[in-house]
Amino acid sequence: MAEKPKKKERLTAAEIKKFRLMLVSKRNILLGNVSSMENDALREQRSNLSNTPIHMADLGTDSFEQEFTLELMDSERKLISEIDDAFKRIENGTYGTCEIGGEPISKQRLNAIPWARCCIKCASLLEKGIIQKENPLNKYNYADGIDDEESNSDDQ
Repeated sequence: MAEKPKKKERLTAAEIKKFRLMLVSKRNILLGNVSSMENDALREQRSNLSNTPIHMADLGTDSFEQEFTLELMDSERKLISEIDDAFKRIENGTYGTCEIGGEPISKQRLNAIPWARCCIKCASLLEKGIIQKENPLNKYNYADGIDDEESNSDDQ
């Protein structure tokens, strides 16, 4: 006789504590990275204030490096925001529950990505565009980019 698949269990207090520590550790690393990048950028900017002539190719390289650093810092800040949201989910008791399907997120997934908002199945469906996460702006009908005044002026 085939065995029934086990129903996924909710996280215990000890498991939540472990994931909280993982989140704190990752957040501290990211904050250190962002701070280091900011300091490096400021140091580089100060060194460029000298009266030394600069070659145009050097300006292009510097500009590329600065843009790359800014994008990396933005990415790190977004991840910090995701981690902060995970702390909020811990506080309100929804941590470890898929925001889309409502099922528990596997412990294996949380070990890999402790800030995960949804289970692997729903994350895969989101990535493929099969399902969409609710956008809070959609309830205000901003999706089409036309407000009432513009649509009324066309009728006259």
